[in-house]
Amino acid sequence: MSLVKPLSADISLIQRLRSNSDCLFNAEEVDVAIHRMAEQITAALGDLNPLLLCVMNGGLLLSGRLASLLDFPMQIDYLHATRYRGETSGSDLQWISYPREAIFGRPVLLVDDILDEGNTLKAVKEYCITQGASQVYSAVLVEKIHDRRIEGIEADCIGLRIEDEFVFGCGLDYKGYLRNAPGIFAVSPKDLP
Repeated sequence: MSLVKPLSADISLIQRLRSNSDCLFNAEEVDVAIHRMAEQITAALGDLNPLLLCVMNGGLLLSGRLASLLDFPMQIDYLHATRYRGETSGSDLQWISYPREAIFGRPVLLVDDILDEGNTLKAVKEYCITQGASQVYSAVLVEKIHDRRIEGIEADCIGLRIEDEFVFGCGLDYKGYLRNAPGIFAVSPKDLP
């Protein structure tokens, strides 16, 4: 049984949305940010044998790119917790898959696509703490700047900061599409639901 609702729009809508979008950060700018993140993570966790936990699906592309730049001993696993389920606004967090590797006594590196309001990061971080992680370090490609953030929720490592816009690309999606766009793009206000 699929937990994601079928796309309510056709592919021509997705193509139009993509062609009307504004590029906030191109592929080269994203690459520079990811290399900078890798340096910061290496300095913080390089000697600690961390467990990298990719927060699916958004963290998939960033996790893959970061992992190849983190030249130190670590294990990689994933978890799948989602609030969007193919929509453009979030609801209650739904856990689809928990990590398989042991967390107890280890530092954990959480990797996700975006820090928006902070609901997902808060829940995933709390889960890792209850599982006995010795430290939880979070890395996000994009942080959205606005005043709706849950108090006290911050990422330890941030690649790029954006204004309060609906964005896609490099792991971020629009209704499950456009994660593969080679940069960070803002949806045109005229294309928003």
